[in-house]
Amino acid sequence: MDGAAERLAKYRAMRNFAKTDEPSGANAPKEPGHRFVVQRHRARRKHYDFRLELGGVLVSWAVPKGPTLDPKARRMAVHVEDHPLEYADFEGVIPHGEYGGGDVIVWDRGRWEPVDTDDPEQALADGNLHFDLFGEKLAGRFVLIHPKRDGDGKQWFLLHKQDDHATTGWDAEDHPKSVKSGLTNDEIAAAPPALWRGDLPAAEAEVPLHPVFEPASEDELKALSELGKQGAWTVAGRQLKVTNLDKTLIPGRDDEAPITKRELIEYYTRIAPTMLPYLAGRALNTNRFPGGVGKPGFWHKEVPDHAPEWLHRWHYEAADPGDVQQYLVPSGVADLAWLANFAALELHAWTSRTSDVEHPTWLLFDIDPGSETSFDDVLALARLHRAALDHFGLVGRPKTTGQRGIQIWVPVEPRYTYAETRAWAETVSKSIGKTLPDLVSWAWHKDRRGGLARLDYTQNVLNKTLVAPYSVRPKPGAPVSVPLEWDELDDPDLTPDRWTIRTVLDRVAKTGDPFAQLLDVHQRLPQLS
Repeated sequence: MDGAAERLAKYRAMRNFAKTDEPSGANAPKEPGHRFVVQRHRARRKHYDFRLELGGVLVSWAVPKGPTLDPKARRMAVHVEDHPLEYADFEGVIPHGEYGGGDVIVWDRGRWEPVDTDDPEQALADGNLHFDLFGEKLAGRFVLIHPKRDGDGKQWFLLHKQDDHATTGWDAEDHPKSVKSGLTNDEIAAAPPALWRGDLPAAEAEVPLHPVFEPASEDELKALSELGKQGAWTVAGRQLKVTNLDKTLIPGRDDEAPITKRELIEYYTRIAPTMLPYLAGRALNTNRFPGGVGKPGFWHKEVPDHAPEWLHRWHYEAADPGDVQQYLVPSGVADLAWLANFAALELHAWTSRTSDVEHPTWLLFDIDPGSETSFDDVLALARLHRAALDHFGLVGRPKTTGQRGIQIWVPVEPRYTYAETRAWAETVSKSIGKTLPDLVSWAWHKDRRGGLARLDYTQNVLNKTLVAPYSVRPKPGAPVSVPLEWDELDDPDLTPDRWTIRTVLDRVAKTGDPFAQLLDVHQRLPQLS
């Protein structure tokens, strides 16, 4: 639509799309129509953006007091730049400091029809457009009028006509919730449910940030416990065949009983609501131990042909012919049950989403201890990472590995390439290494490190993963990789394998998930000199 592109030139010139995730207009919906949308927008001043689809764009007015069904009220409407069609679905937060910085909700939407004209463009040019709205809040006949005395042409008035939908005293502020999400501006500002990606097609641009997941129910877990060595088990509406339920996969620690496959399945289906936000929408690599951890495990990525049809698969189009083509992307508790029955002990999710695989949402630091590295040394290095993040004004959190080390996870906006996150992490790691040079080696091979730790920034690469939060590790007792608050590094009882599948659920129930607060954080990395 060349005409639409020309009309959007002003809109694009007013925005820096490297800094704001608003729709750019490059990926408009394929089928134009007669949509209207009203967005409640809290920028420098609160107002309502009233938009009508016309001529391949959204013709737009800012209405300070909001539209009304009251026929006696006359609302000022300031004509602003045309917006792209995909803006009709935009709901989120425009960064402060950018044009229009503030929170936006889809306050109302529907379709509109011009009245008494076959040429609404000409009616607008003449300064008088009558139209009917068919929305969820707004309905009936409206008129946009441009006073002749308005010198710059921007000031219009929006009125509702006297009809069956007219309501005296009707105020937009009495109806604050989004018709799209059911959320208010305050709720969107505090925790937007999705991130809008203006560089993606309109149908894919809204990327959910944290869907809600349910664990296996008590009745479902009771049914699992009552099964024999194998059988059909239904969880979350999905039926799967479970096998070798009493097989020992992991030996116990100290005097504890060994962990069976049945217990592994139960753990993953109970921890699912806490763990799935770090797996959903991401390709998964797994470390399988079908013979138990007493035998060598192996990495498994390709979804097997015998896997249930309901498992969510993702085809990696950029894969070479001999590489893995189909990855599992966990989407619910049943997926974790299937993985546990498949003896996938360790779960490693990609740090980018399948919707934008080249841009990670996590930047990672991995403190990999050497043979001479004490856990106190690991903690000292972890604290330096906290100091570095504080210096740069970034938030992140540490995580035990369930083995010997500590990892630092830092949420970032998905706008950086892996090369950029890796380079940034390398610079920071090298600076930290200079602070405690006696503890750190940069040698690649462990046998050349002299027993020292390595600050491994190289995990910031496509398809190179760190163990997921709350994943089991293949060690006696089934220790779990557990997110921490920073002050927990000072707990004298802390060890990297402190929590197991038999204790971590109690911890989560008592203290929550320290990483959960990172799910709504989308940070930009500062320039490093």
